Amino acid sequence: MKKPAIDRHLLAVVGFWLLAFTLRAQAVTKEGYTPVPGGKVWYQVLGADKPGVPLLVLHGGPGSGSGAFGNFTALADERPVILYDQLGCGKSDRPDNPSLWTLGRYVDELDAVVRSLGYPKLHLLGHSWGTTLATEYVLTKKPPQVVSLIESSPWLDTKRWIADAQRYVAELPPATQAAFKLENATDSASRRQYQAAVDYYYSLHVWRNRPAVITWQKGEGKQAYETMWGKNETTSTGNMKNYSRAADLKKLTLPVLYLCGRYDEATPGSTAYFQRHTPNSRLVVFENASHTAYREVPDVYFRTVREFLRQQ
Repeated sequence: MKKPAIDRHLLAVVGFWLLAFTLRAQAVTKEGYTPVPGGKVWYQVLGADKPGVPLLVLHGGPGSGSGAFGNFTALADERPVILYDQLGCGKSDRPDNPSLWTLGRYVDELDAVVRSLGYPKLHLLGHSWGTTLATEYVLTKKPPQVVSLIESSPWLDTKRWIADAQRYVAELPPATQAAFKLENATDSASRRQYQAAVDYYYSLHVWRNRPAVITWQKGEGKQAYETMWGKNETTSTGNMKNYSRAADLKKLTLPVLYLCGRYDEATPGSTAYFQRHTPNSRLVVFENASHTAYREVPDVYFRTVREFLRQQ
């Protein structure tokens, strides 16, 4: 039996529309620089052409950069997703000036970024130090644009964070616990023991299920981190060592979603404490994840975030 002839013109039309649909489905990405106090910062808008209320993502650190957040493009099929490198890291200016690394300056920086973007409404997601920045921004600037807040692995009370970290350290093997006390040692053998202990702790509570992505270890943002926090995640000697906003969480009146991993250094217990003191909020704990659930369990993480954003 002779096969029916294929209409080449029809195939061309179908091919054209398939190509057009594919291009339309792809998220448009924009990027640029904007001035902030102390220099200029780089930003990127994923899904810039999408109609939903944009999501502005604040990375951790201080000084980690937005490089590890590329998979947030998973949310850019419905709304713009904005990433930016805070001053001192990534593609933004990296001035050698410890006086710049203060919470107040970072809040002013975020305010400048929000104003330059010009969106009438925004969802705000902070991760780790990004939750500190987001919470301080909402409480002090009271931005009318921000319609919801996501606190992902929150740092909202330094002393509580350190107490949780010390409990984790106490669960480590005795030799590893002892190696943490070599933080200020100068000989190479002691330094290697100390770094091995820190790396082991991080493998349990920071990046439990993925390779490490810490940009400041390459010289980007280390000054900001050490000025504001300290040498490692288990102790704080910087200018944020007495920071706490726990008593002010009752002032957050917008919808708030708290997220953390089961083995997170931002522990489920402390995250639940913050959630209980936040009026219009709820908590989701991700199993088999630690501090970077957005990379460790991305499917459930982004599904949870997407559902929350759709409800606002």
